[in-house]
Amino acid sequence: MARRIFSLLLAVVAALTFDPAPVGAQQPRISFIRDAEVENTIRAYATPLFTAAGLDASAIHVHLVNDRALNAFVANGLNMFINTGLLARAEHAGQVIGVIAHETGHIAGGHLARQRESLRGASAESIIAIVLGAAAAVAGRPDAGAAVIAGGLQVAERGFLRYSREMESAADQAGLTFLERSGQSARGLGEFLDVLVDQELLTVGRQDPYVLTHPITRERVDFVRNFVAHSKYADAPLRPEYAERHKRLRAKLLGFLDPGRALQVYKENDTALDARYARAIAYSRRPDYPRAFALMDSLIAERPNDGYFAELKGQLLFEAGRSEEALAAYERAYQLLPNEPLIEIGLAQVQLDRNDAALNKTAIAHLEAARRQETDSSEIWRLLAIGYGRDGQTGLTALAQAERAMLQGRRAEARAYAERAARQLPENSHGWLRAQDIRQA
Repeated sequence: MARRIFSLLLAVVAALTFDPAPVGAQQPRISFIRDAEVENTIRAYATPLFTAAGLDASAIHVHLVNDRALNAFVANGLNMFINTGLLARAEHAGQVIGVIAHETGHIAGGHLARQRESLRGASAESIIAIVLGAAAAVAGRPDAGAAVIAGGLQVAERGFLRYSREMESAADQAGLTFLERSGQSARGLGEFLDVLVDQELLTVGRQDPYVLTHPITRERVDFVRNFVAHSKYADAPLRPEYAERHKRLRAKLLGFLDPGRALQVYKENDTALDARYARAIAYSRRPDYPRAFALMDSLIAERPNDGYFAELKGQLLFEAGRSEEALAAYERAYQLLPNEPLIEIGLAQVQLDRNDAALNKTAIAHLEAARRQETDSSEIWRLLAIGYGRDGQTGLTALAQAERAMLQGRRAEARAYAERAARQLPENSHGWLRAQDIRQA
């Protein structure tokens, strides 16, 4: 089978054109990123706040957007979007937690009601298209904005994601309450607002999208500062593990998304754990695998039970074409982190690459387990189609192809595959019934 790199950028789910480009020029792409370590770090930050707000943490989906701009927002029900640019620019975990607290305030306050009708049925990538289009239009590029919106979802009002000043103040107050309930300092939110105040002084075209959709006022900044001054948790330290988690998060993002800068920021003589982590990833992008593996080996020797280090080494070995060694690394990662669906997907991909009948069955089992948690992953269905095909399960192969086509919006193709699956699967079996659902969708 054709080798596919299974990296931090697991799945590019949206390709959006901003400005016309010459024929043959590479178009800018906006994507979601998937990474078990980064996602679990954000989930660790967010869960205490969701709980303090009386929300079901498991029902809220956090999406990481590969975009350097400073932005975060909630949309279409319980969906929170956070840009990698915000994560990379945050100096410490408390600032990210402050932003999440504020956005949780919008969810708890019911500020999404007017969006829900406009976004009914919209996919996550369509929402991103609208947000980027609105930002481009506000920034003085209406043609670019219209193009982006047309590529995602048609809406009459581009400003539907803009909150009123009253909503922003209410979200601040709610977010501060959630921070207080969870015993955390609100100082990070105040620091973040100070950054946004500086953004207000820039021309509209140079402002980050967050400022365009979240109006900043002196009253808001003063309110947060006053709250911090009187909060009994004003000087509460961050949880000890958050400091390292944030350093690792930033190192990982910079290493994957801007390897050249990562090697400038994390100097060769810097032996800190996060610095070696960033350089290992950055060297692998060149690719300079000898240096990358030497650094990964030093990290694993220091932390032999760190599942994320084992996962990354498996990924780099797989990219380097050393699938037998990659399999051992991924198996170790799965042993250490057995409930991580993204690690199961990576392990299954390496198992399929070995093209061994016994490993093929194990890969199918891993993918089916991961699918129960990752309900909207087209990558799982692509890999399942390969596994089922090799196992001679032609009906399930067609069903997996139908599921993938549905997730990617190719409805005619999904229907054709579903009809093929229905002809091959036992009548009234679970797969046959699912095929009927897809045919009728």
